[in-house]
Amino acid sequence: MAAITVELVSVEEKLWHGEASIVTAETTEGEIGVLPGHEPMLGQLVENGVVTIRPVDGDRLVAAVQGGFLSVSAEKVIILADYAVWATDVDVAAAQADLGSQDDLVRSRADAALKAQRRLAQA
Repeated sequence: MAAITVELVSVEEKLWHGEASIVTAETTEGEIGVLPGHEPMLGQLVENGVVTIRPVDGDRLVAAVQGGFLSVSAEKVIILADYAVWATDVDVAAAQADLGSQDDLVRSRADAALKAQRRLAQA
């Protein structure tokens, strides 16, 4: 099976690095799927988006991301997000409560977290 090296990095930490068969990300131009051999490109991530990584070995990984960029080269995909959290680490009750926040950033992160949770629940 063909694979591409993927890195998911937030401003605070490197969340994941490994080989994947496909990566999907929500960009300002729409959702994009990246397979090995994809044309090089640079995309801007949406403010309350979801990134999905299908590792060659292991279960599908889903993360909520907040802004940043997706860089695709012949050998590597780098997702550099301003903020990212794994869907499995989301406190759903807290995220739902944060949807009512007066702070736009808190609301947007909560929206992304809940979207990631829904995506993770999909088969």
